[in-house]
Amino acid sequence: MPFLGQDWRSPGWRWVKTEDGWKRCEPFSHALEDGSSQLNDISHTVIITGDDENEDVYNTEDCEFAAKKRKKDHFRNNTDSQCFYREKWIYVHKESTKERHGYCTLGEAFNRLDFSSAIQDIRRFNYVVKLLQLIAKSQLTSLSGAAQKNYFNILDKIVQKVMEDQYNPRLIKDLLQDLSSTLCILIRGVGKSVLVGNINIWICRLETILLWQQQLKNLQMNKQVNNGLTLSDLPLHMLNNILYRFSDGWDIITLGQVTPTLYMLSEDRQLWKKLCQYHFAEKQFCRHLIPSEKGHIDWKLMYFALQKYYPIKEQYGDTLHFCRHCSILFWKDTGHPCTASDPNTCLMPVSPQHFIDLFKF
Repeated sequence: MPFLGQDWRSPGWRWVKTEDGWKRCEPFSHALEDGSSQLNDISHTVIITGDDENEDVYNTEDCEFAAKKRKKDHFRNNTDSQCFYREKWIYVHKESTKERHGYCTLGEAFNRLDFSSAIQDIRRFNYVVKLLQLIAKSQLTSLSGAAQKNYFNILDKIVQKVMEDQYNPRLIKDLLQDLSSTLCILIRGVGKSVLVGNINIWICRLETILLWQQQLKNLQMNKQVNNGLTLSDLPLHMLNNILYRFSDGWDIITLGQVTPTLYMLSEDRQLWKKLCQYHFAEKQFCRHLIPSEKGHIDWKLMYFALQKYYPIKEQYGDTLHFCRHCSILFWKDTGHPCTASDPNTCLMPVSPQHFIDLFKF
């Protein structure tokens, strides 16, 4: 039976890899002292310590420990060293079969689907941000260590994109607020082993989130140079049509702060009534009628009151779809190799919440 440990026939020498090749490491080697400046570039770190200037003590165990620790730190610090799949679709299997063993988890799906590139597409940006927000609220501890690292890498790219393009900072602020609240709770419960990794890593991540929040708070919108028609130059009926295209009440309020004309249009009762009818059923807003001082229904207050009790409809330019025939999860515009006779009848749009529910067992 072969010996699987260190070769007992070894004379006990240690070797280090340098630019000139492998060299034998000796406690009193002058060659090692001359090449001490290259120790940061070699693959194995050698530790030489001593109590006196003329006497060096070589610790074998410390050398091995330092080499392993250095490799681990280098792997952790290098964000590009962690490679994930970049797939447009994945097969979702929830149980073991003869062909496949194991099952697909939320973390595996999050790593394999190309969310890192999806945030560069304006049609998918809001979808990915909403998914990250739902994971931050309830599913962060269910992710594996690799998936959690991928999560924060994608989040970093999202923040940098918002800082550069100034696109929808309010949505990112909500995401960071939910994530920081969750991490504060989880860090207090570290004794229950709810987090993957060292507690110091999560404290650093929480500090990074607080830094991102401060950067977004200090974000200044670039002033556009007027070279032609502006939003204020449009006729009233066109401005009104623009407001009726919004599906988020906060977007209507924000746009109403631009000019007095837009503010007047944004306070239209009919506009907020249409918004309530779009997001909520008649039975829902009939239970929470809020009359105004004149006896009319205040549809604006009604909208924000109903938001607290019922979820609003979500709109995305591009979403993930699930094929019930093939059990494949894919981006709508990329398609997938479907074997059904009529693929369109098997497709089902997947909201961010449905994406999480797919992997609950």
